[in-house]
Amino acid sequence: MARPLLKPHASLFSGLMRLCDPLLALAVAAVVYAWYRPINGDIDHYAVLALAAALLITVLFPLFDVYAPLRGQSLFVELRRLGAAWLVLAALVASALFLTKLGVAYSRVFVVAWLASGCVAALALRASLRIALRRFRAGGRNLRHVAIVGAGDLGARVAQQLEEARGSGLRVVGFYDDAVAAGTAVAGRPVLGSADQLRDDIPLRGIDQVWLALPLRAEARMRELLAMLREHAVDVRFVPDIFGFHLLNHSLTEIAGLPVISLTATPMTGGARLAKRIEDCVLGTLLVVLTLPLMLVIALVIRLTSAGPVLYRQARVTWNGEHFPMLKFRTMPVTAETATGAVWSRHGENRATPFGALLRRTSLDELPQFFNVLRGEMSLVGPRPERPEFVAQFRQAIPGYMQKHLVKAGITGWAQVNDLRGDSDLARRIEYDLYYIDHWSLGFDLRILAMTLAHLFASRNAH
Repeated sequence: MARPLLKPHASLFSGLMRLCDPLLALAVAAVVYAWYRPINGDIDHYAVLALAAALLITVLFPLFDVYAPLRGQSLFVELRRLGAAWLVLAALVASALFLTKLGVAYSRVFVVAWLASGCVAALALRASLRIALRRFRAGGRNLRHVAIVGAGDLGARVAQQLEEARGSGLRVVGFYDDAVAAGTAVAGRPVLGSADQLRDDIPLRGIDQVWLALPLRAEARMRELLAMLREHAVDVRFVPDIFGFHLLNHSLTEIAGLPVISLTATPMTGGARLAKRIEDCVLGTLLVVLTLPLMLVIALVIRLTSAGPVLYRQARVTWNGEHFPMLKFRTMPVTAETATGAVWSRHGENRATPFGALLRRTSLDELPQFFNVLRGEMSLVGPRPERPEFVAQFRQAIPGYMQKHLVKAGITGWAQVNDLRGDSDLARRIEYDLYYIDHWSLGFDLRILAMTLAHLFASRNAH
């Protein structure tokens, strides 16, 4: 069988990308300097800044796994990691210039244009390379030949997904199964024999990878196969039969030297957590500045139209089940819940003051929560928080309810922009919240924020 063209050079390709990213930052800096010609500082002055950023890239970018092998993963995953790395780089450069008071020595137009152009150029380059590789592999080159051990439902599912992802360059040569007769077709691929047949077939068929798609109860058989496969220089991968579980942001990690499969985990770790906080601080500050005049007017009208404080502080539950005082403009009389205690808001209720009803209908009563965001108690985007009394009630009645607290509570969320607010189907709302957690990205956040503007005055269930 022909030798794969790029297979021996995978580590070299990763190394070239590690070198390419800082060089690209330097090249873009040179282009932007030549285009803009800043009047403050000569070229050597700007070259020092570009070199410092290039050195920072060599240390920072590997933390975001932008050079990890991504064969078979989506282009979006790679671009998301790279975009997050550039966002953090920009934040660090801006912070360094501000803290060292060197910002006045550099043109702000140059710095913004350089970092923005560098990010766009890096994303375009990486996307172009991935698309070229996909076409290369779809044409039958740079392939990895995969043998699947296990011709059951799990093995068939693995084969089907690999066939659909042809750009990954993973080609299934066939199945090996002790209980299925050779020659049987499964998911369009033949069963080539029992698992023991692999010993002879690996060199004959040019097999690069062996994927074990056996049920969890077949532990003893998998041990035997692993011992046998040590005789060959092939990659062995185990596809755990966990798809019957409810998975949420699942991953494989190593803890204390032990491989651990996380069936449910928060996406807010490492660089993702930092990027999320930067998003909240930057956009939150901007939104406070833009809405502060409106908030002052609302506060004045509340003071003039009803007795009591302008702001209403209410205990809510956020990340990890922690309680915090959520801020809202007061929309009801101060005695609204004196006799009843905590009451779930219902569509069509009339407890609000006339001006309060307007605020709730337009969601303007939520504006003070920007300060909760800046204090780190909430995020701009995330599942809406509930009062502790309702959390205690819903955690037993709604499957997966407590998993919404794997991220910070938000002012708006995926459920809200899909018109699941107020007195809406709570179980369906939780499904949307969990979807958000499982698919979180900065791009997803920005999409939700944009949709929120469109839904601000249109929601049927705003309260």
